[in-house]
Amino acid sequence: MKTIVSGIRSTGNLHLGNYYGALRNFIKMQHENRCFFFIADYHSLTTHPNPNDLYPNVKSVLTDYLAAGLDPEAATIYIQSDVPEVTELYLMLNMHVYLGELAKTSSFKEKARKQPENVNAGLLTYPTLMAADILLHNADEVPVGKDQEQHLEMTRRFARRFNNFYGTEYFKEPAAYSGGGELVKIPGLDGSGKMGKSEGNCIYLCDDEKTIQKKVMKALTDQGPTEMNSPKPDYIENLFTIMKIVSSPDTVEYFDEKWNKCEIRYGDMKKQLAADIIAATAPIRERILEINANPDILHRAISLGRDKARESAQKTIKEVREIMGFRRF
Repeated sequence: MKTIVSGIRSTGNLHLGNYYGALRNFIKMQHENRCFFFIADYHSLTTHPNPNDLYPNVKSVLTDYLAAGLDPEAATIYIQSDVPEVTELYLMLNMHVYLGELAKTSSFKEKARKQPENVNAGLLTYPTLMAADILLHNADEVPVGKDQEQHLEMTRRFARRFNNFYGTEYFKEPAAYSGGGELVKIPGLDGSGKMGKSEGNCIYLCDDEKTIQKKVMKALTDQGPTEMNSPKPDYIENLFTIMKIVSSPDTVEYFDEKWNKCEIRYGDMKKQLAADIIAATAPIRERILEINANPDILHRAISLGRDKARESAQKTIKEVREIMGFRRF
């Protein structure tokens, strides 16, 4: 059984892109591997979030993930800041990480460009904290997107450097998770290629029926095709992409045929798409309401996750301390 570690950004409610992207793979892998899923609230501090937003965002993410199918009995689900050992390993690893390599990372240069008034040390050492999260449980594999591949390679480098310096083979060099298949990319309703919170083009898992209907009916369309079997513009193809995920094949085929015959009525298509999204997300939305009405569900999950995560983390810290030469008098 492999150990898999993955961080979850504490940015508030989850949307269709999250669910049909990584989340469904998480749900699958938790029953096949030793999984640690943590809410990365420390990581969010690099942008100096409003303190009033931090707790509600963490609570929303946890609620949505549990409602969508993450099982605290099967996987270890915890909040990063509930496990103080991560900061100790972060400190220890930083003693073997060099300023030059951190300053060259793509994410640091991009964030420094976007927030020139807030180029903080935490932003610079973000890859070390990410490495600490992964190595704390000595992960075999890590699910990563394209934007995180460089950080995973740095984690491998830090593990290798630690092992070489202390003459040990303690840390594994984690690989990218390969068992989940190709991730589904959910487009935005505004015609853009990706659904994202910052783009404001999301349908959230917690959205009610009226909100979903309103958002879908506002999706970007045009006057319709003027030539039979003509290619679809990207913003129209986006609607069909979402429909292929939430609707039946017969429904997709029906509207595709209407497009090819220049008979499509976008109003009808959007009404059907909204109804199918509502049906697909209804069980999750009902579970979200149940969790919100019963805080003990969330408290129990987090307590269980914290205890399991700390048990693993304390073992690692004890052994790393011994390797580095720390001894109790």
